[in-house]
Amino acid sequence: MISKKDALTKNLLYEKVAVIHAAFEDVPTTVAFVEVEKALSNAAKLEKAFVKTNSIDDAWWNNTEITKMFDGVSCRSTSVGDMVLIGNRKYKCENAGWSEMS
Repeated sequence: MISKKDALTKNLLYEKVAVIHAAFEDVPTTVAFVEVEKALSNAAKLEKAFVKTNSIDDAWWNNTEITKMFDGVSCRSTSVGDMVLIGNRKYKCENAGWSEMS
């Protein structure tokens, strides 16, 4: 069990960003919240969210920094056309990098 002090420290140092799959879906769907360090740049947060929601050695939803939000037993990896929400700023995954959406 996590102590109150550890929970407070974690809350001060980390934030959760939403990963939204939209590339192959009829309706965009939030599939995960990824815990990232608040001190990182938005570009670094985007890359971390992308890497953490791609299956490499194991299913991505088994990562400890992930809160699974999808129904069912599996979910595809994040790819071009998907989005990440950082606070109130939404970014779309492009062939190379990310673009901010208005």
